[in-house]
This record gives sequence, C-alpha cells and structure tokens, in this order.
Amino acid sequence: MPKQTIVNHLARIRSKQPWMVMSAADEFCLAGSDHPTISHYYGFEAGHSAEPIFAIPDGCVDILFDCDTTSPKAEVYGTPMEAMQIELIPEHRYFGVRFASGIMPDWLDVSAKDLIEQHVSFLSVATEAEQVFEAIVREPDFLSQVASFKDYFNGKKARHFSPLTIAALQYIFDHNGNVRIDELEVITGYTTRTIQRQFLSDLGFSPKVFCRIVRCQSAVYAINHKEITFSDMACDLGFTDQSHFLKEFKKLVSATPLAYQDRVKQHTYLDKIHYC
Repeated sequence: MPKQTIVNHLARIRSKQPWMVMSAADEFCLAGSDHPTISHYYGFEAGHSAEPIFAIPDGCVDILFDCDTTSPKAEVYGTPMEAMQIELIPEHRYFGVRFASGIMPDWLDVSAKDLIEQHVSFLSVATEAEQVFEAIVREPDFLSQVASFKDYFNGKKARHFSPLTIAALQYIFDHNGNVRIDELEVITGYTTRTIQRQFLSDLGFSPKVFCRIVRCQSAVYAINHKEITFSDMACDLGFTDQSHFLKEFKKLVSATPLAYQDRVKQHTYLDKIHYC
C-alpha cells in the first residue's frame, strides 16, 4: 500500500505504540476495525534489537497474544501512565487487539482501575476464550487471526459509560487533549467534582490524566507524520512553554521529541507498517 494511503488510514487510529512498531523484525501488520469499540488489530515478529521497548500512555486496553509454538500465552494490558518498559521475546510472533482509547470491554472480568499499568491473563478474565486462544496462537496468517477474533467478539459489548463521560471524552478528543476542567463544566453542565467522580468510575482515572494521555498521543502522531516545529507543537497542545512540553514528552515517551524524531526516521517507521 502506498505510504500516503497508510498515513490516511493511521489518521483514524488515535492510539500509537511506536516503540512496538520499531521493535518488529520486519513488517508490522495493521488491520482496521469496523466495530467502534476496537481501534485496530496488529501483528509482528519481535526483532533482536538491544534497545529497550516501551509502552506509552494511550488510554487503551490491549489483548496481546504471544504465538510461540511451545509456550503460547495471551494477556490483557491496561494503559500505562508514563513510559513503561515491556519485554518482547525475539523471534516470537505476536498478535494484538487494541480497543479504542477510553473503551473498557464489558466481557472482561476485571475493572478499568485494576488494569491501569497492569496486565492479567486473558484466559483468566475472558469467558469461553480457550477456543479463540487456540485458533489465534496456532494460526500463522495475520488476517485469519483477525477473522478468528472477530468471530469470538461478535455480540460482545463495551462497558456502558455515562452520557457525561461520553460528552467529556469527545470534547477532549476533538481538542487533542488541550482542555481545562472548567471547559468540561461548561460543555456538560456538571461540576468538576461530579465529572471527576464519573470519570474515575467509568475509566479508572481522572479527566486531567486522560487529557495528558491524548496530548501525548497527539504529539507522537504529529512527529510521526507531519513537518512541525516543537515550539509550534507545544503551543498547539496548550503547554505554557516549550521547556514544559519537552519535559512532559520525555516522561511519557522515554525520549526527548528530537531524539524520538531521530529514532522514527532511523527506523523508517512508516515503511515498517503494512496496512492489510
């Protein structure tokens, strides 16, 4: 698929895990989803890089299958709050399902709060999951893995959020996370205390934390796909100054914006992505 077409597809994906893409031995397969609660599916073989691999804040729940032929496993991961080092085993094939940012699958027997910065066995929290687990870890073809998960997922739903949380989430997305809590009071008609309480109940974290996550993802997307100065980016995302932006970016992505930009170019980020 031409690079510009890939960029157009990726523009619809709010959640990025760039270190995972760059850790792939060869291509990193992506497939979109026609279901609103799933952001996308992905698959890759882990490479032998000596560089650490980080998960960055994305507000998402992932199900990651390690399709090793001798010791396969699948785990459900919650979002990290800051850059968190993860372990991928070289030459192991991985298949992942990333739910849309802010979505909590209702059929997983675990709370949103308990998943933050944690991971649990997929088989221990998902109902009737043995068959789809076996189908995915034994299947070498990425699109066949996607089809297997879709069959399993058919009829399942996301956890219901309050209309208040839904309205606040949409506003935060629309403004790339550059949102003050008093703005949410105006657009929802509720007090800060009520908004925060409802967010914690639905998502497990506060509106301020979610704004931070969305700003982080917006900055990563801009560096991956656009030509923009860091000072302009800091201003667009509502940081008080460039120094504050640089410090925040390094904490959440584990690299300065310049170092991250150099890594993206060095590892030909877009060239690794194969959109199926």
